[in-house]
Amino acid sequence: MTGLPLALNLLDARSLLSSFGPVGVAVVLFAETGLLIGFFLPGDSLLFTAGVLAAAPAGSSLHLPLGWVLVAAAIGACTGAQVGYLIGRRVGAPLFERSSRRRLREGRDRAETYLARYGYARAIVLARFVPVVRTVLNPLAGILDVPARTFTVWQIAGGLVWSLGVTLAGFWLGHSISNVDHYLLPIVAVIVVLSLIPVAVEVVRSRRASTPATDPGQAQREP
Repeated sequence: MTGLPLALNLLDARSLLSSFGPVGVAVVLFAETGLLIGFFLPGDSLLFTAGVLAAAPAGSSLHLPLGWVLVAAAIGACTGAQVGYLIGRRVGAPLFERSSRRRLREGRDRAETYLARYGYARAIVLARFVPVVRTVLNPLAGILDVPARTFTVWQIAGGLVWSLGVTLAGFWLGHSISNVDHYLLPIVAVIVVLSLIPVAVEVVRSRRASTPATDPGQAQREP
């Protein structure tokens, strides 16, 4: 019987998967989407890496059963979001006020922007693909009294599209490229960068929106 690795790295998807397998997928996604303390966990890279490892041959050093990975991903993503929503409804605004994490406060602001710009349904689905925002939007929806039925329907839809889609994308790539495990680290790095693009776009938009427009007539009057 083998024990857990002595140096488990919570930020390393492969380390988590080698230690806990599909159960680790469910636990990490639950924590990332349901508990504010899980905002730093590697949801996107974990799902993609799990898909790649599911495509590995059964005799390889680390192989995961695709079916169990998909089930674990769906359960973790959907139950985590629902728990986060319920926490938000019960605890309320002090949940964020007590936090000293700048990233959480920024994520809350972006989540509020998503809700205001896209409405409940689109915001809940789109938030799944944005790190940190998918952590804070669920309790924020509870704080803002988003109807429970609306939230549940759309968080399940978004959770399934995100968790199953990213996992199957990794599985497809693992089947398409031979010895893909040799390139796992750079692939995961690309996934992390891609997942940060929506955050960067939102930051640029918010900065442009906060910049006061110059009155052309006033500019002409200035010496």
